[in-house]
Amino acid sequence: MGLFLAVSFVPAAVGQSSQSSNPDPVLLQTMQQELQRAMSALSKADPPPYFISYSVDEEFGTVIVGSSGAIVASIGRHERNADISVRVGDRELDNTHGENRFHAITTTSLPLDDRPDAIARVLWLNTDHMYKKAAQTFVEVKTNTKVRADEDDASPDFSVEKPQVSIGNATLPPKFDQKEWEEKIRHYSGIFGKFPEIENSTVMLLVDNPSQYFVSSEGTRIVTSKPLIRILAMGSTRSSDGMELARSETFDATSFDKLPSEQIITAKIEKIAQDLHKLKTAPVVQPYSGPALLSGRAAAVFFHEVVGHRLEGQRQRGENEGQTFTKMVNQAVLPPFLSVEDDPTLAALEGIELSGRYAYDDEGQKSTRVELIANGILKQFLMSRMPVKGFLHSNGHGRAQDGLMPVGRQGNLIVRSSRTIPDSELRAKLIEQIKKQKKAYGLYFEDIAGGFTLTLRNMPQAFQIMPLMVWKVYPDGRPDELVRGVDIIGTPLAALHRIILTGQKMDVFNGECGAESGSIPVSAAAPAILFSEIEVQKVAQGHDRPPVLPPPGFESMQTAKREVR
Repeated sequence: MGLFLAVSFVPAAVGQSSQSSNPDPVLLQTMQQELQRAMSALSKADPPPYFISYSVDEEFGTVIVGSSGAIVASIGRHERNADISVRVGDRELDNTHGENRFHAITTTSLPLDDRPDAIARVLWLNTDHMYKKAAQTFVEVKTNTKVRADEDDASPDFSVEKPQVSIGNATLPPKFDQKEWEEKIRHYSGIFGKFPEIENSTVMLLVDNPSQYFVSSEGTRIVTSKPLIRILAMGSTRSSDGMELARSETFDATSFDKLPSEQIITAKIEKIAQDLHKLKTAPVVQPYSGPALLSGRAAAVFFHEVVGHRLEGQRQRGENEGQTFTKMVNQAVLPPFLSVEDDPTLAALEGIELSGRYAYDDEGQKSTRVELIANGILKQFLMSRMPVKGFLHSNGHGRAQDGLMPVGRQGNLIVRSSRTIPDSELRAKLIEQIKKQKKAYGLYFEDIAGGFTLTLRNMPQAFQIMPLMVWKVYPDGRPDELVRGVDIIGTPLAALHRIILTGQKMDVFNGECGAESGSIPVSAAAPAILFSEIEVQKVAQGHDRPPVLPPPGFESMQTAKREVR
């Protein structure tokens, strides 16, 4: 599992009343009719399906990509993709059991025209294919359960849930002046050209409005829309020792008028370049274990990786999972001043819109706020419709990208603290810890690129967080020193109990999280956190040196450097 910076955005016109007098969209009607026909016809088959669902994502979008002050791509697109899931057997044991779960879905492209006959034909053929595959897999499942040892968790394969009906408006992307925005992207991407250290850079505008249509044989019918306006700026360079260095910034909004001003975007892009300039000559820090302060943004990523992934429901079931917290319900897993929740119903926090918001999950269940850890005590897990022992129902966290089976995933993970001090006093507390432990320095992690965590029991139960901006903090009054080349590492049970206190201000990290059900938009929020001990290791690095040839337009600078020498 991993988290990386590349923010996606959130539903705006979702969860609207199903009592509208407007007829259902043609696409939804066709999906419903073909599903009913399939259930009726296949009821005579052996074995018959007990559940079928169709999920269709329709996307209208535009992408404008610029580099070095020029447009390299300006593309519009319209796509429809359908995911078809068929279950045979019964809820106690079906074709999705165990390792078969991730093969129990098929995906296909649908016609873009609202032609019921053309849409129905594609759904028919792929439903037939999926049913045959499900029937064959169920035979194998029944055989395996007879010859293998009993499973530790014999929970059903599919939960019983109340059908949901919510027909929102499937809207088109907002209208905008494409030529005007091409000029803006040229301007933004040209900012990197002022910095000779930058080897590669890209600025992208994404305008998207995916709508999801979901129907199931249980009676669920849902239409939601998720508008997204995103500007993504990325730059990279290489230090003299071959280490690759990268920085990025994203600006997301649900409409153009909610984007930051041009002055703010320009300043952020310039800071990317300036940070890379500093990092290029920053010293490499050695492996270290000692006091550390994580900014709220860095702490949010830390909790997403170290805690959030281990509280996803499916990780509590299966012989291959490490099950770090499975047997710890109603036990302390964090210091008593910390609580953790996941709330995909929350649209914004501290004035920042949250990427992980959604009204219904990818199994058609209504999203809900889940209190995961209360005052350090583990309460529950993030559940899809795959039950685990003691948690037999979904709490609206079944999520996946197109073509993959939903599993329990994070939405908006929020860390709250009752032991706080003003953020302005955290640095002094860090220095106290450095002196107390008689360390030469401590570390301050200002910004994070992302990270990943391992949860399978045939691997170390470890995590790795990838910082971008790291500072040495000295106890003797010397200025903080920017360093590079380290990753935060550790094991969760040890690391979590080294948290001493937190700041008061909540910071938000919006990003994309990749795991077994694909890449999905998520958010994490936390205050700055002081650790008595954090361990870091050197990062892997390349061996290619920076370009010998100066970039175009900077030949005189190269000559001046030679003359100074």
